[in-house]
Amino acid sequence: MRLFVLTALTMLAFAANSVLNRWAVGSGHIGAVEFACVRVLAGAVMLMALVWWQRGGMGWPGLQGRVAGVGGLSAYLIGFSLAYRGLDAGTGALVLFGTVQVTMFAGALVSREVVPARRWAGAGLALGGLAVIAAPGAVAWGPLALMAVAGLGWGIYSLVGRGAVDPLAATAWNFLLSVPLVLALGAAVGVARPDAVGVLLAVVSGAVTSGLGYALWYAVLPRLGAARAAVAQLTVPVIAALGGAVLLAELPGLRFWLASALVLGGVALASLPYRSLTSR
Repeated sequence: MRLFVLTALTMLAFAANSVLNRWAVGSGHIGAVEFACVRVLAGAVMLMALVWWQRGGMGWPGLQGRVAGVGGLSAYLIGFSLAYRGLDAGTGALVLFGTVQVTMFAGALVSREVVPARRWAGAGLALGGLAVIAAPGAVAWGPLALMAVAGLGWGIYSLVGRGAVDPLAATAWNFLLSVPLVLALGAAVGVARPDAVGVLLAVVSGAVTSGLGYALWYAVLPRLGAARAAVAQLTVPVIAALGGAVLLAELPGLRFWLASALVLGGVALASLPYRSLTSR
């Protein structure tokens, strides 16, 4: 029961990032770039504090994968915030989730991993779901492309981070090293003055639903295993859609649920071990 509760809290945190970002940016409380700047700062402070508290210091995790990790994380943070100027919470989470999974699949091909037929089928279903979302007239192409960039960035970040010995420390350093990149973008485009609500939402997204959320995820992940972790993450776009409906009055339509069935079904097919699909 404790593992279930902790996992549920983690999935709520991940989904909340979409709702908080959409709430803050879509409602005009804060600009998209400003949201990303505050979020990365708050996340870096929280993660560094957690690592310092747990380990008594900040050991350098090494240069391996650091450039790709920082670049991928920065692309995710910036693309994510900019996309929510034009996407509702549920659609954004679904596009992000589907793009991450397709990126992970492409990474497996590039690294010449053995890819079973069901994983090909799962990737095809996920792509079909993304095509449903991207159909003409469904959503604006600009925000959709930006969320795809965010998903590509997070997918790259996930690929380079798979071999991390200490994923929490690696994430803390990546957040810290992403701060100059994100702030430089903010300085380049100009920063508007946000209101208190926008700053609060960005701080909560960075420190709580990102910083604490990632820390909790890394704590429960070894106990979940790959199969249950994959299943758990299937709930994130649905939770985000429900959160958007309740808090932001963004009611998902039939197109969203059809795309969700394709994307999440494809991810489940590609992610679950063969034995779990055939056992009773």
